[in-house]
Amino acid sequence: MASQDRLNVNYADFRNETSRPPLPSPLLRADGLSVSYGSNQVVSGVNFELGRGKSLALIGESGSGKSTIARAVLRLLPKGGHASGRIEFGGQDILDLSEQGFRPLRGKAIGFVPQDPGNALNPVRTIGVQAMEAAALVDEPNKLIRKALILETFAQVGLDNPQRVYDSYPHQLSGGMLQRVLIGLAVLPRPALLVADEPTSALDVTIQKRILDLLSRLQQDLNISLLLITHDLAIAAERADTLVVLKDGVVQEAGNTRAIFSSPASAYARKLHADVPALNPDRYAKLREPASSPHKIGTADAPKIDVRAISKRFVVDGKTLTAVDDVSFSVAPGTTHALVGESGSGKTTTIRLLLGLEEADEGQITVAGERLVGRSQGSLRAVWRHLQLVYQNPFTSLDPTWKVEHLVREPLDRFKIGTSKERAEKVREALADVGLGEQFLGRKPGALSGGQRQRVAIARSLVLKPDVIVLDEPTSALDVSVQADIVGVLLSLQAKLGLTYIFVSHDLALVRQLAHTVSVMQRGKIVEDGAVSDVFGNPRHPYTASLLESIPAGISGRPTALQPKSRRIRQEEKIA
Repeated sequence: MASQDRLNVNYADFRNETSRPPLPSPLLRADGLSVSYGSNQVVSGVNFELGRGKSLALIGESGSGKSTIARAVLRLLPKGGHASGRIEFGGQDILDLSEQGFRPLRGKAIGFVPQDPGNALNPVRTIGVQAMEAAALVDEPNKLIRKALILETFAQVGLDNPQRVYDSYPHQLSGGMLQRVLIGLAVLPRPALLVADEPTSALDVTIQKRILDLLSRLQQDLNISLLLITHDLAIAAERADTLVVLKDGVVQEAGNTRAIFSSPASAYARKLHADVPALNPDRYAKLREPASSPHKIGTADAPKIDVRAISKRFVVDGKTLTAVDDVSFSVAPGTTHALVGESGSGKTTTIRLLLGLEEADEGQITVAGERLVGRSQGSLRAVWRHLQLVYQNPFTSLDPTWKVEHLVREPLDRFKIGTSKERAEKVREALADVGLGEQFLGRKPGALSGGQRQRVAIARSLVLKPDVIVLDEPTSALDVSVQADIVGVLLSLQAKLGLTYIFVSHDLALVRQLAHTVSVMQRGKIVEDGAVSDVFGNPRHPYTASLLESIPAGISGRPTALQPKSRRIRQEEKIA
């Protein structure tokens, strides 16, 4: 009992010691900040201020310099990187500090939430062991008190069973839980500044909202200043007090969030605004219309894809898991059907069944009149010629040792289609269809941007002239501007060639732009389906409504056309 009393007293004393008076405003100031690698200057003359308890978002595409600025603030620039100008933290120029002088600030006064929790945590050590290392920053020698602080912080960031999380290895937790762990470890020492680098880019939309809500709540409750790094203008506008818009390391505009979001002054900021799917749901409406295509779309003919009552079960650790449960949908020729839902909803297993990569336990799948279930791998080969897949990540789906010409030609080689000269011509045609010229033929994936790699992946799927293309999160690894380019390419190809798409995504805003029909999946079942405009405009199932509620709205309280009618009414009443 005495030891417990001692624990409580010490813990209270610790909390009192960490209650610091507010630091002078601004907490963080960049004045003429430039960063270079040798003779290559990647950030030029950046200025901004961030007050105590306020939030500032650095936004821009990959290569804009936003993450470089974050690394400069954290003094974590790679070898060869040099920052000049001034970065003041609490009135002190941290660029003048030695590494030894800055080290007490990193982690304790300036916290960091990285983008990928899978790479940030050691997979062979428990969360508790790694948390204890972070707890060393609180200057509390008693291990029992440090553990109490960790468990309380885990509870504070919304982890329901802190002790289980503490005892778990990273692979035993979901992506959302791991991101909460990282946020918890970052705020454990109660820093004055939290740097969050794309903290939700790899998460489902509902988990993304929870993480952003958590960051906003912690910022308010703990009076923490937040420096948010993101490429999504809607997220930045919804979560930040001020914005700094970057392109090629140069500030395009900066200032009050509402002013920039409502009336962006620079052409680049206007382009970012136009490229955010949630803010422009009808951007590609004309391309999706039947009149834009010379092919028959959505006619009374037999569906191009017909999935009937398919189910798939797996045995995991002696337990039977139903991944897909009595799923049915059909897709008209020349249209796009989306499968949406959170991770674990059954989307990926469904498309694996459609592609013949898994065998359904029950039900039947028909593609262009060909029945798939029950066929041998050899007989499926003929179907695969007309059914192609574009993978999620262009950085891993292409062999880095092959040139573009070889990558796109390989399907023709495997099916032995045409002569060598004819294959070379088909490769050039496929690249031209996705907007790439002959100068790309000799390049390897490492010499391409993310958007160019995904265009190559699409060209590879097109070269066999398929009827159906399955798109598995084809833009989730790309910036919103590159994503907009790829969506434009896909819809133009659909209108030109009469392609039928299956589009798998957790991004409902993007689905609204791209798809004609949609099936919403939860725990292996379809809970709602129909025309996108009907399902998204008037969701009948609570799960669909929760997905739609999670879409960033831009300026807080400003409704968008994509959000459910009930949410728009509430927001409009709030504004009035």
